[in-house]
Amino acid sequence: FKTVTGRTGTFRKRKGREIRKMVISRMKTEDVTDAARIEEKIFSTPWSEQSFLEALEQEYTVFFVAKEEEHCVGYIGAYFAADEAEITNVAVDMEYRRRHIAEALVAEMQKEAAKRGTRSIFLEVRCSNTGAIALYQKMGFSICGTRRGFYEKPKEDAYVMVYTPEISTTTGED
Repeated sequence: FKTVTGRTGTFRKRKGREIRKMVISRMKTEDVTDAARIEEKIFSTPWSEQSFLEALEQEYTVFFVAKEEEHCVGYIGAYFAADEAEITNVAVDMEYRRRHIAEALVAEMQKEAAKRGTRSIFLEVRCSNTGAIALYQKMGFSICGTRRGFYEKPKEDAYVMVYTPEISTTTGED
């Protein structure tokens, strides 16, 4: 139950509940503090503000943020190289989950990848993170491997997932 227009989306939590308006845009330096705060709350080995700032300076990285009333409530980041991308993190503040924000962020990164001619997007996800795995599968990702002991604190394996968009063979002729 969502409607997305450009980079602004209207997301309905559940039938009969409040509709929230989210704006998705490129991460800017002023968003880094909020992103690092979310990172600190969610991940056992979080990125620092400095890590985000350094990543934003790289021409091969792209970060998007989801904002509600100018407040960053989620983000996604990816590295691009040749015709591949690797999603580094997808995070949504605990208070804003179950509102399709992560789905909108992944979709935005998929659009960015398509614009860049990316043929594959990879990511790693904890094997125990069934909610994230289900979301990624819904978004067209599939499990293509396992990295043993990939995560620390606690030590855990990661699934490697890949999204390979369908390559259009349409020539424009009917």
